[in-house]
Amino acid sequence: MSENSLPVITISREYGAGGRTVARGLTEALGIPYYDNEFIEKTAEKSGYSAEDVEREGESMTHAGRIMNSILNSAVSYTSSSDGIFRAQKQVILDLAAGEPCILVGRCSNIILRAAGVPSFDIFLYAPMEKRIVRARELGECNIADVRKYISRRDDTRATYYKTYTGHDMGDYRDYNICLDTGAIGTEKCVELLVSILGK
Repeated sequence: MSENSLPVITISREYGAGGRTVARGLTEALGIPYYDNEFIEKTAEKSGYSAEDVEREGESMTHAGRIMNSILNSAVSYTSSSDGIFRAQKQVILDLAAGEPCILVGRCSNIILRAAGVPSFDIFLYAPMEKRIVRARELGECNIADVRKYISRRDDTRATYYKTYTGHDMGDYRDYNICLDTGAIGTEKCVELLVSILGK
């Protein structure tokens, strides 16, 4: 793969497996942008929901929420906030992919692009729970005593969201070009490996 033919890169990940760290490393090495906060802002503009709503519901759904969403969506005039945000995110993903190569983290981007016929290089990152617990504490996003339960809950709501909007199981190796254990390899080595594969 030549420097001039870099694809859109998607990164799916378990919580605490270093998705943002790898995305930042690829951005620096490949010279292409990755979208995180700016993605949330673009989705908020397109959907009419607040950035806080997009951040909260843009990649997370409980099992109860999935059932309620399904029941309420049977009403002709009803559109859930989750559905509205997903449709906006989908359009933002397609708009970004239509421009220059970029890196998209999460949000079902690998399946959305595949369904639209847009070539992408799809990555899944995972790590042992103990490594992810350390990472979660470093991120400082949870101030609860049982970090293991927090991580499991984050994984579960992401997986439920992914299943709801793609019909696929998150982490199924068949949906990715490569799956990497960041706990065993380390995020820096993962970036080096990915850069060597992508050809720069």
